[in-house]
Amino acid sequence: MATAATTSHPAPRGACPFAPPPAYQQAQQDEPVTRVALWDDSPCWLITRYQDARAVLADPRFSADATRPGFPFLTAAARQLSVGKTSFIRMDDPEHAHLRRMLTGDFTLRKTAALRPAVQQAADELFDRMTTGRTAADLVAEFALPLPSLVICLLLGVPYQDHEFFQRCSRTLLHRASTVAEVAAAQDSLTTYLDTLTESKRTDPDDGILSRLVARGELPTEEIGAMGRLLLIAGHETTANMTALSVLALLRHPDQLAHLRAHPDSTPAAVEELLRWLSIVQTGVVRVAVEDAEVGGVLIRAGEGVICQINTANRDDERYPDGDALDLTRDTRRHLAFGFGVHQCLGQPLARLELEIALDTLLRRLPDLHLAVPFEEIRFRHEMTVYGIESLPVAW
Repeated sequence: MATAATTSHPAPRGACPFAPPPAYQQAQQDEPVTRVALWDDSPCWLITRYQDARAVLADPRFSADATRPGFPFLTAAARQLSVGKTSFIRMDDPEHAHLRRMLTGDFTLRKTAALRPAVQQAADELFDRMTTGRTAADLVAEFALPLPSLVICLLLGVPYQDHEFFQRCSRTLLHRASTVAEVAAAQDSLTTYLDTLTESKRTDPDDGILSRLVARGELPTEEIGAMGRLLLIAGHETTANMTALSVLALLRHPDQLAHLRAHPDSTPAAVEELLRWLSIVQTGVVRVAVEDAEVGGVLIRAGEGVICQINTANRDDERYPDGDALDLTRDTRRHLAFGFGVHQCLGQPLARLELEIALDTLLRRLPDLHLAVPFEEIRFRHEMTVYGIESLPVAW
């Protein structure tokens, strides 16, 4: 059993910007439950294999509660985010389950399917605006980012004209290089904005989630605002980055792109494989042990932090043979891109819908889609919690 940190977290990526850090891939082979050193040199356990990560995320002996001693904050700024009213993803049951149940009805498969016409209309309008009279564009700025932003604003009851503000706050909150002061300012700004907006719903209600939570009369304004902050950030950042990275990955794998074009009905399966292969929450999913527990033959003691490294777990050859290969025909069921257990991503049906519509719209209407710059000029978001690319210049 390892007793000292063997590498730092996060480790740098290697030559392939789509692949997990080589140090983590090596750990998966040599010492799948290993020690890493965090930003403040504190030790933490890194879980790199699929079965181990899945077991930890389903085990109540590993807590998501950021107030527990030993919880592994990945940056000093991340610790700042735990100050004040946190969202339910940083709580354990029963409090977590109580708050989550207030939202599950908004993200059921049936409710999400009913959104398809509206999401398709938004995608078509953005596509027309991007392509009319033009042969090139930045896919991130003009399609991948505005589509999920429009949708989550519609669902929450947030004015889309404020998107530049909340996207700027989100970027600060998710950037690992943001200082404590910068994160505190962004958090305060977004909290004030959402608290004010929530209060306005008491006298000017609409059909959005914030209004519905207000109408229930169970939660104070600041708790509704915290839930809104989580949904607003997660609801656009993850899908926007997945959309852009997915398009880039397909352009870099022309055989897979050709398969998808030839079999457009396979788009849902393709989305699952892209989710597995990219696994964009690059810093992993953090927990803290509340009891002694054995994982992969290693004893993790109460009070020790744990990081489930999803991008390596989802490429584990024991679960997905030849896991480093992008194969749109493989069986990708039960991947961990949305986490696992009681904290599994609430909005995953919506994310899947948006990705399916985005890819289908782009590939169906742009048969000659290609990069407008050399691949080497693409700037990847290495310093962000949610992996992605800064811009994606494409032409057609």
